Amino acid sequence: MRFERSAGVLLHPTSLPGQFGIGDLGSEAYSFVNFLEASGQKLWQVFPLGPTGYGDSPYQCFSAFAGNPLLISPEKLAEDGFLSLDEIEAYPNSDPHKIDYGHVINYKKLILRKAFNNFKKNTNGLEELYSSFCKENDEWLNDFSFFMAAKDFHGGKLWTEWDKSLVVRDRKALEEWKQKLKDDINYHKFVQFQFFFQWSNLKKFANEKGIKIVGDMPIFIAYDSADLWANKSLFTVDKEGKLETVAGVPPDYFSATGQLWGNPLYRWSLMEKDNFLWWRQRMSNMLKLVDIIRIDHFRGLEAFWEIPGGAPTAEKGRWVKAPGGKLFNTLKKHLGELPILAEDLGVITKAVEDLRDKFEFPGMKILQFAFGTGMERRFLPHNISPNSVVYTGSHDNDTTRAYFEKEKKADNDIYIHSQKYLDYDGEEIVHKLIKTAYASVADIVIIPMQDVLNLGGEARMNFPGKPAGNWTWRFTWEEVPDFISGAYKEMAELYERPPKPEKVTEIETEE
Repeated sequence: MRFERSAGVLLHPTSLPGQFGIGDLGSEAYSFVNFLEASGQKLWQVFPLGPTGYGDSPYQCFSAFAGNPLLISPEKLAEDGFLSLDEIEAYPNSDPHKIDYGHVINYKKLILRKAFNNFKKNTNGLEELYSSFCKENDEWLNDFSFFMAAKDFHGGKLWTEWDKSLVVRDRKALEEWKQKLKDDINYHKFVQFQFFFQWSNLKKFANEKGIKIVGDMPIFIAYDSADLWANKSLFTVDKEGKLETVAGVPPDYFSATGQLWGNPLYRWSLMEKDNFLWWRQRMSNMLKLVDIIRIDHFRGLEAFWEIPGGAPTAEKGRWVKAPGGKLFNTLKKHLGELPILAEDLGVITKAVEDLRDKFEFPGMKILQFAFGTGMERRFLPHNISPNSVVYTGSHDNDTTRAYFEKEKKADNDIYIHSQKYLDYDGEEIVHKLIKTAYASVADIVIIPMQDVLNLGGEARMNFPGKPAGNWTWRFTWEEVPDFISGAYKEMAELYERPPKPEKVTEIETEE
């Protein structure tokens, strides 16, 4: 699928302003959509929307299907009659630029429990919609809600540390636990209903303004997830959850011992037997949430680094072929042309490029890499192909301003090369790089909000390898200059990336 020439902004909803300690799906999200529209943008890219687990990372979720409860807006719950203004309670004063996940999690749990208790007394006309939601999503919702209720009961412990009968999913024990945890299971179903209800309303609002949502799909599932607990046979674990093999990447110039991710791998041969049903369900569910899907670590669908379970590092492993071609042909047969972007960064083989190009998936180009150590020339604007997505940086990079400031202080050839290539000697080099991205032949350009606002290293989203303290950045409207919308709209029009009015059509997905 080829995409039209367009521009967008990368910002996860948690980074939105707001009064409840974390960005959510309330009024500020709608204000951001209005900002995108006024700025001539047609794309809003977000991180994975699932319920975050270890390290608060959106790439380590308790489910590949469920939504993140932290994004549910107390404001919207009150508007829909599930909370009174007194029950919302003001969130304690906090740093408007940083999320304190410990406090936010406790606060949201309290708010959501109150809303659930009120829902049990009065559904406010949403009973039919709620029942339909539960029925339409029963393929994952029942297991996920059970998983979260059991996790709460066991004090948040890893599922392999629960009651043994639950770990191995003894049939008789499951029925007994379902009755025991019935109210908590229903609570988690209600929470998911609220997430999907609020998100679908926001997405509809964006689509009506000609703005499409670009979502993110982690290639692997988290070990501590309902997906693994409920479907062990599809992944490389035994019936008690012991890992047989895990995911990662081999040693390279970034790490002498490689990267040990620890995610279970797929049993591809088994998945092929039912025509990749789990993947079809996952992709179908994703297309309800977003308009375009970015597949993280795309190369793992061509070949993946298999590491023995229990290995201390990623050094000892082997490359194993994945049935990426068969998978995408099957998905295309059942779901039609897929709006997919491929994260193809790092060391990419010709086989990965061939898989990407066979299905015409746009690859990613990071302009910071073009001017970085080693100067990856394939990312220089004159080497970029039209069927690609250009970024100044990603969530794993420092902000562009901080990046160039470091290179300038280092007094090396990198900064000088950047100035020569961009034909720029002034201080606004970040904006110059953004204009270069807009002017490129790439069909799509997406700029992180931190770079739109020209922020420094304090606004960095993630430090790969750092286990905690990531994903906390938020912006405030005070940081957004009055001229910015007009400037970006003018730039979108100048480089022929303006939004065009179009009829919004539903993407058919497999039930």
